Amino acid sequence: MINLRIPATSANLGAGFDALGLALSYYNYVNMEESDGCHIRSLDGTEIPSDESNLIYHTAKTVYDICGKPFKGLTIEQTNNIPMARGLGSSSACIIAGLVGANKLMGEPLSLDETVDLSAQIEGHPDNTAPALLGGIVTAVFDGKSVHWVKQEVFTTLKFIAVIPDFELKTEKARACLPKEIAHSDAVYNLSRAALFSASLLTGKYENLRTAVHDRLHQPYRMELIPHARDIFDIAYTNGAYGAYISGAGPTLMTIVDSENKFFGGKMRFALDNMGLTGWEVKELHIDNQGTCECHGTCECHGTCEC
Repeated sequence: MINLRIPATSANLGAGFDALGLALSYYNYVNMEESDGCHIRSLDGTEIPSDESNLIYHTAKTVYDICGKPFKGLTIEQTNNIPMARGLGSSSACIIAGLVGANKLMGEPLSLDETVDLSAQIEGHPDNTAPALLGGIVTAVFDGKSVHWVKQEVFTTLKFIAVIPDFELKTEKARACLPKEIAHSDAVYNLSRAALFSASLLTGKYENLRTAVHDRLHQPYRMELIPHARDIFDIAYTNGAYGAYISGAGPTLMTIVDSENKFFGGKMRFALDNMGLTGWEVKELHIDNQGTCECHGTCECHGTCEC
């Protein structure tokens, strides 16, 4: 049986719409082996499709078909820590699990680049799938067939404090609210800030991040779909955050905080409770530089997976 650990991801990073993403220390676990028929179960009680519509199963079957390998079925066991439809790459984690698992079961006929390409073809864009597979921060361009990507490992003690609402926001709805056309000045605005984000994160110029996460392509429109988002950003900056942005399509709001800011999470929890948002979660995360790896059981390893 193949045992996989797949990280959550945070896409866009403010201005890097559909181009930037990073992997985070929040994991789904998938056990997979060949079998006769479809056998799927959740190990943590999360409701998941248990038939062939299951995204992991469907993706794996697609890989077998593409590679021309006979497919009889799979046994899949899932532990789903990454919340669904929250802007943390839950669907991408399933796609990567299906791809990597099937590839390993077949003896790895697909190269790493082919896996990156295929994952983007299935998802439609690489900003979540690429970092979920590769780890670190990934800059990617998808030309409709191939992904041109660069992964950079990030060695920093920065914390990524996720404020996770208690409601779902489907990507389709979050994309539907975006304008069909933008001004040339808005394109320039985003290009400069997307470049600034990666450079500042990798060189330690964290004071630039507050400017780098500003965006005119998607966040102003998606803000309207996330109640209290502007207030939460203001509270985060008041408490010393370097940056705050909508993670992926939302509704999770991601904040970037110095490791020495030890009480930031508690202050955000206090603020949410005072706003009546007791069902919202505050979770401290870190950048995962490894991406998807083979793992045994539901370990909590970070960096190199040697369990």
